[in-house]
Amino acid sequence: MHDTPRLAPAMRAAAPEIYLYDAASLQLLDANDAACDNLQYARKQLLAMTPFTLAPQLDAQQLAAVLATLDDSIGAQALLHVQQRRRDGSLYSLSLHLSRASRHGRALLLAEGEDLRTPQATAAALAQVQSRFNAIVSNTPGLVYQFCLHADGRAAFPYLSDGCQALLGLGPAQLHARPELFYQLILADDRASYLESMQASKNALWSWNWEGRIWIDAWKDVKWINLRSTPRALADGTVQWEGIMTNITESRLEQSEVRQSRARLAELTAHIDKVKEHERTRLARELHDDLGGNLTAIKMALAMLARRLPPDDQQLQEKADYVDALVDRSIDAVHRISLDLRPSMLDLGLVAALDWQVKEFARQAGIECQFISNRQHIELELDQATSLFRIAQEALTNIAKHAQASKVSVRLARQRQHISLSIADNGVGMRLSDRAKPQSFGIRGMAERASALGGTLSLMDGPDGGTILSIKIRLTTPREAIIAAAASAPAHSGPPPEAASG
Repeated sequence: MHDTPRLAPAMRAAAPEIYLYDAASLQLLDANDAACDNLQYARKQLLAMTPFTLAPQLDAQQLAAVLATLDDSIGAQALLHVQQRRRDGSLYSLSLHLSRASRHGRALLLAEGEDLRTPQATAAALAQVQSRFNAIVSNTPGLVYQFCLHADGRAAFPYLSDGCQALLGLGPAQLHARPELFYQLILADDRASYLESMQASKNALWSWNWEGRIWIDAWKDVKWINLRSTPRALADGTVQWEGIMTNITESRLEQSEVRQSRARLAELTAHIDKVKEHERTRLARELHDDLGGNLTAIKMALAMLARRLPPDDQQLQEKADYVDALVDRSIDAVHRISLDLRPSMLDLGLVAALDWQVKEFARQAGIECQFISNRQHIELELDQATSLFRIAQEALTNIAKHAQASKVSVRLARQRQHISLSIADNGVGMRLSDRAKPQSFGIRGMAERASALGGTLSLMDGPDGGTILSIKIRLTTPREAIIAAAASAPAHSGPPPEAASG
């Protein structure tokens, strides 16, 4: 069973009205866009009308007589004059050129219309269309335009809406007379991208979408504009675009402010992390040196006192042993807290610190953990080494809490001007929804630390399950330069040099 015959795409888009009927029942099978537009019906509505009359003013016998003039040969034609009725009740004259066709053995009737409306009616219809067009254009924000690039390289603006003056500071007549004025408005830094995007659109006959800055001399101001247009090739080699230009200065300034705000926030976060690490270092050293030293002195004094206790006073001996054990536990606590605040192994470098941390993780979590580095020592600034160590520490803590892993691999590598850190586990993995949770401060903190180093952090699924966390930083870029780069963005500025001088 074959599908219902339909018009070919070329016929669907043709300018004349075209209808396709079943030759036996005269049931309408399809109609092109022009027929639907003229009759003011959607195609589905038109096809649902039973029956859609081929010739409304003819009775069945008259219509049969006309159709009888068509012989059975494909290509034979007959002419039928009809009055078509629109959805709003109005009538218009149409000549239908009828011809027979066949598809999959089914006899079909093709009707191609020729508009017989008077010149006056045509002019009135054109005036109505023009009025609608003008109403749409006048309510469209920005500048509606046509732009032509001729085969010899000449540019032209065949049409410019009234928004030209408000957007560009030039009237339509000025651009009609001197199309090159538009290119001269574009800031020198943005002209290359303008020409490249135009050429790409011309070559591919694909949409032209460009954003750039223009200098409006009348207002001594810079504007950001966006142009979007669709090209079509003309017979003489000209490419013509129809589209719209809009003022996007406000949105671009807002984007710049958001970027600068994020950069300031990143700078503040980096400063807080730096201050926090320095404070941790200070506390760790004070605990180790002052409190640890005092506890050691107490233990030595206690040992001397214990030796002078009466040997037959068992109760005093037990008390001394208890206090000695309490001092030992306090010394261990000070040592452990100092390590948590800042491992002294960091003084020996990142490789040694990570090696120690991995072993501690394996001992405490009971998970097999392997550390691999392609260098025995990697020279890093103390802040960089500390940040990478904290990222690894946080990642291992997350694995112990959530991953349900039995094996973890930590890899550190120096690659020319880059350093990479990879932490992989064979656990249950991480869903996208888990990564996007508002309370995912661990992942967010690691990403912020990586960004402060001028690097990137990525999370991906492992080939055999689990998760792989990767950090890559560029060693030659200090943190301050990264923050400054994040803050830099083209923004609203004064006149370009050529405008200021001219």
